[in-house]
Amino acid sequence: MAAGKFRAVIFDIGRVLIRIDVVRAVKSLTSDRAWTPEELWSAIEKDPRWKDWQEGRIQPRDWHAHMRQRFGGPARFEEFSEAWNRVLAPEPIQDNEWLGKVAKKYRLALLSNTDPIHVAHMERSYDFFEHFRERVYSCAVGASKPNAIIFGKALQACRVRAEEAVYVDDIAEYAEAARRLGLAGIQYRSPEQLRVAFQELGLEI
Repeated sequence: MAAGKFRAVIFDIGRVLIRIDVVRAVKSLTSDRAWTPEELWSAIEKDPRWKDWQEGRIQPRDWHAHMRQRFGGPARFEEFSEAWNRVLAPEPIQDNEWLGKVAKKYRLALLSNTDPIHVAHMERSYDFFEHFRERVYSCAVGASKPNAIIFGKALQACRVRAEEAVYVDDIAEYAEAARRLGLAGIQYRSPEQLRVAFQELGLEI
């Protein structure tokens, strides 16, 4: 496809736009000091109810109760939410001015496997959200990457065909899932690598 035909750029959030800092978060999520931060976060992501949480089939207070039953941690929901959001580092990865330049040329969208507690926190905490009118969250659409459904929702939100969109994700499996659907998939490694990848695709920033 000719580079000039790209009309939308769709970004993952975690480890692409926002750093994930499990050490910062998990010390407050358990009362069991035998867990290392990495072990605890891995156990959370492998929890049998994780996918239901990510796809909106569990309410936040029910997730809190489930986490407390498994790992201990804060008794009050508000304290749990604060601890849960600490995994999202406060300083964004991408330069906000650069994202603004991309937004002037292309329709920008967010496509993220995430939960309602994180969504509320991110939308009130990070200035770069102003550049993304289209926001597709797994917890809102009931499907998560690499399911084709969630990619389809992002394309619909941007009002573009797959071949008119670029998708950026740090996880190789998800970038490849986008490619299979016809998008130009980029596996993200660094801001510098992303800018080079955009240039190679012919995106005009």
